[in-house]
Amino acid sequence: MKVNNKLISLVVIIGLIVAASIWYGRNNGLLPVAAGDEAILYDGLFNTILAIAAGFFLIVEGVLIYSIVKFRKRKGDETDGPAIHENLTLEIAWTAIPTVIVMWVAIYSFDVYTAMQGTQDLSGMAHGGMSHTVAHHDHGGMPMSKATLASSNNDGVMMAGVMPSENADVVAINVSAMQFAWIFNYTDEIATAELHVPVGKKVRLNMSAVDVLHAFWVPQLRIKQDVIPGRETYLEFTPRVVGEYPVVCAELCGSYHGGMRTTMVIDTPEDYSKWLKEQQEIASNDPEAIVASRPASQLSEQEYLKGKVSQLGITSSKLTANR
Repeated sequence: MKVNNKLISLVVIIGLIVAASIWYGRNNGLLPVAAGDEAILYDGLFNTILAIAAGFFLIVEGVLIYSIVKFRKRKGDETDGPAIHENLTLEIAWTAIPTVIVMWVAIYSFDVYTAMQGTQDLSGMAHGGMSHTVAHHDHGGMPMSKATLASSNNDGVMMAGVMPSENADVVAINVSAMQFAWIFNYTDEIATAELHVPVGKKVRLNMSAVDVLHAFWVPQLRIKQDVIPGRETYLEFTPRVVGEYPVVCAELCGSYHGGMRTTMVIDTPEDYSKWLKEQQEIASNDPEAIVASRPASQLSEQEYLKGKVSQLGITSSKLTANR
């Protein structure tokens, strides 16, 4: 009867640990809002690993506390403890169980990694059998891509840096990174310092750097991609939650790296169409302007000054020449 009671107690304790771990994994509150499909995939992996880690923490700390209390030195007890040499069953268990868990997490992680476009073959872009169509517009010393990249191998397989322009279901935006600003190029010669995307539609960013290495990062999307001089990289995501989210450069790019930030606005389809129309009107009236979508009263100091610098025609090349 004692054995049964111990077994029941053990099962109850393990059940409580599993329940507590799953609850904490789902309610940890450590991540910002998940604003895209890819964020949901990432959060599922993160929460699963966190739940496993929490379970092992409770088991290890529980056994440790139990051992400290149960096997503490009693008053007047000067004898040695029992000589225990080995326990093959226990050793097999604590080796096999972590091995299985680690292998399962590795497979799960790779599945999420590939689902989030983690297998881009950038090296393939330099190989034979590839055709590239890239248009650049020299805008006051700042090269800006105005055409969607089109690349394919001999087998017709789409490679990294590719966006089939005829696909109406994908919103293609060309991104230029420079010290210390982001420029987003849309169709119809629209160039803005703020990223706008429609909710519910797949977005593809074709990215290139003007000067040094940068990295495009939106924490709420759980995605980050290096932006490399001399090479086009891309990033795909599907936004799901309307709102404004920070775009951060996550690669040290110079003295003002910390100020290389802008905003990504996820609009409803109606608001996105309205915004595009407004930008087209502005671009048609002033083709040389790089505009932000918000009125001056709502702009940060950095955004306001960036617009003023653009209006004055001040570029990085001119500043370098005057040094």
